Amino acid sequence: MTGKAKQKAASEELGYEQARDELIEVVRRLEAGGTSLEESLALWERGEELAKVCRRRLDGARARLDAALAEEAGAEEAGGTE
Repeated sequence: MTGKAKQKAASEELGYEQARDELIEVVRRLEAGGTSLEESLALWERGEELAKVCRRRLDGARARLDAALAEEAGAEEAGGTE
């Protein structure tokens, strides 16, 4: 497994809060400047990966919420409560 593949696999294991906090740190470092082009590119790539993790976690939470709301609405309709 390559270094990037290992990093991506490790990213998938992060929870939303962990990924968000690391993303904030990546952005802070990029905004501060003073890094080489190569390091800046590596930080950018890491930030993109972390942003994807955050988006997937948020999308998953939205899907769970939507499913719960749909289930609740279905139960209310089945029970005759409107």
